[in-house]
Amino acid sequence: MTLRVRLTIALVVLVGVGLVVADVATYTALRSFLVRRVDQQLHAAVYPAAGMLEHGMPGGGGGGGPGDAIPNGTYVAAFDASDNLVVDRFATTYGGTTQPAKPSLPKAIGSFGGYDARPFTVGSVVGGLRYRVLVTPVSGGGSLVVAIPLADVTDTLRRLLAIALFVTVGALAAMGVLSWWTVRRELQPLERIETTAGAIAAGDLSQRVEETDPRTEVGRLGVALNVMLGRIEAEMDERRAAEESLRRFLADASHELRTPLTSIRGYAELFRRGADADPEDTALAMRRIEQEGERMGVLVEDLLFLARSGGEERRPIAHEPVDLVAMAEDAVNDARTVDPSRAIALDAPDALTMIGDDARLRQVFANLLSNAIVHTPAGTPVTVSVRSADGWAEIAVGDRGPGLTPDQTSQVFEPFYRADAARGRVGADGAEGGAGLGLSIVAAIADAHGGSASVSSAPGEGATFLVRLPVEAQPDGEPG
Repeated sequence: MTLRVRLTIALVVLVGVGLVVADVATYTALRSFLVRRVDQQLHAAVYPAAGMLEHGMPGGGGGGGPGDAIPNGTYVAAFDASDNLVVDRFATTYGGTTQPAKPSLPKAIGSFGGYDARPFTVGSVVGGLRYRVLVTPVSGGGSLVVAIPLADVTDTLRRLLAIALFVTVGALAAMGVLSWWTVRRELQPLERIETTAGAIAAGDLSQRVEETDPRTEVGRLGVALNVMLGRIEAEMDERRAAEESLRRFLADASHELRTPLTSIRGYAELFRRGADADPEDTALAMRRIEQEGERMGVLVEDLLFLARSGGEERRPIAHEPVDLVAMAEDAVNDARTVDPSRAIALDAPDALTMIGDDARLRQVFANLLSNAIVHTPAGTPVTVSVRSADGWAEIAVGDRGPGLTPDQTSQVFEPFYRADAARGRVGADGAEGGAGLGLSIVAAIADAHGGSASVSSAPGEGATFLVRLPVEAQPDGEPG
């Protein structure tokens, strides 16, 4: 059974219960009122009834006698002290043509009398006519019985029941139709939410619940679902992007590892085929195997660092005072030794101390300078600057090389990315460039310290890499 049907039935049942309660209350109140009115007529008819019996009059009806105060169809009887009937008669013929059945009075009728006696109800000796009876004692013993038929009361109550039944059934029918329409209209936003949820369950995370009134429960549910769906979609997009990045990372790593492995296998095969007979060939094979092994070891270490820097099992960085200016001077001197022909300038204050990891920060300087040397033409000037700005330490390494396009700038910090078209892989000394992990490691170290790495460049205008680090230690920074 659907929610719509259950709500409609519940509303109709509740309204039905309310109508029945109202009908019963109305019926009870009206019956009590009519019976009280008959009781008042009984008390008012006692003396006229006694007079009617005393004078032998046939009853009331407008003649001006004692019977005028007696309602039509009233039964009047006199009993002696032994409860024997002395005389009885009807005030008029009930209905004007026929005499109604007499009331079925109790045998010990005198016991029901008294000056404080209350009226009671009895049936008739024949048929279903009912009477309201009052027994009053008379002087000298005996009782006077006055009984007024309840036919008018019964007819009125029956008419009321018919009207109440008709109104109740009609109201329930109308309530059922209106409830169905109202519930259907009010549940339409919920049905749209159901449709949207079904589409989402089928895989379409772009679906959203239509805007509804946030002042209603269904409206607030729709708003909450839209917020939840937005977050789920964002999480799924991030997950897909992460999976795609991981696939590219593994493919690039496999490609980079395949080159040294192929070289090692080739020289081992050469040695197995007889290169050991020539000392020079043996030395060449061993040297190249050692070089390729070292290259592969560096690559594996870089991959391990990047994997740890982005995972949950990360080694805490050291938190110790370090002098960035001293690091910059050491890195510039090392670069000048590697490429004496290149002009490398340093712009830095006397000292700039921050809390960080000495080894990792030295790696930042080394990788930035190595990137500038390897990926720019020989003799291209390089500038290194260190400065403090608003609680941040800024390390900038700029060159006057071919620069980067906007698309290359957006990808330059990704693992294994090389802007080969603009910045060649072969350095000034003819050595082959790295695996494309240096700048990724720089970004990971900066992030671990609570900082950031960025680049500004334009084709033909060189490139400047900027690393911003907080001077104070970041307790949550944990690189691999």
